[in-house]
Amino acid sequence: MTKLLDAQGLEILHAGHRTRLKWHRLRKRFADPLFSAEVMAEGFAAGASMELDLRVRADGGFVVLHDEELEGETTGHGSIAAKNITDLRDIRMQEGGRPLILSEDLAAMMQSTHPDALLQFDMKDDYEAIGSRGIAHLAEHFRNIAASVIVSGGSLDLIVAVGQKLPHLLRGIDPTDKLYDIRKASGWKAVEMELRADLNGPTDPDTVYLHWPLILNAAKEGLDMIALCRDHGKRVDAWTFTLKDPEAGFNDEEWQNFSALMTLKPDQITTDEAPATQRAWRRRMAD
Repeated sequence: MTKLLDAQGLEILHAGHRTRLKWHRLRKRFADPLFSAEVMAEGFAAGASMELDLRVRADGGFVVLHDEELEGETTGHGSIAAKNITDLRDIRMQEGGRPLILSEDLAAMMQSTHPDALLQFDMKDDYEAIGSRGIAHLAEHFRNIAASVIVSGGSLDLIVAVGQKLPHLLRGIDPTDKLYDIRKASGWKAVEMELRADLNGPTDPDTVYLHWPLILNAAKEGLDMIALCRDHGKRVDAWTFTLKDPEAGFNDEEWQNFSALMTLKPDQITTDEAPATQRAWRRRMAD
């Protein structure tokens, strides 16, 4: 890895382990606009790991947005699921008046990328909403692309369907909310049993996405969730760790948490401040 790429917030190397820094919602820095095609292009060129959210359209295609309704992030109004591609072409992001990124645009951008580039499609709708037509759309547009894609979501039925129809795409699951509920109701042993069931389940995930405080709280109680996943041949993404002051680096509490997380050797950490996190880590390690 060259010094140029090291400066771009791609990864942290520690104790012989590589932890990738994933750019949350296509933001290399928190100051970047949400879901920026320009930042995505930069990440594709550098070989970054990046995440974006997808919402299904009425015509079975997708648009890169987080919310169910257009009002929160765009100049449009109403439910995204009720809109087709022509309805969305003239709508703009509230930040900077940028056009929306449609799944067709994504497929075109991904024809030429760095071989290390990884793009996470975080599906915000369930399988009932997306259906066979949405899966067919993904299969048609993302069959021959240069970048690696991992499809994740809270709907296990959706991830199973992706595995059946698009076996060349990686799959991810995020059982975080469920595991928090189980811990509250039944304790950490029940959390471990449920996580084991997910790891052995029909989704056959490549990566498990877990809230970083959940990982640290479990470790304090003797449950190493990352090691458990690794024992099953799965990677772990710890989300979302973002520095409060990217210029100042880690405050003492952040450093305590982040260094404890790094000791557990996650495969990836999701952040809105990838270069600043990398710089802050190096500063602390040099002290």
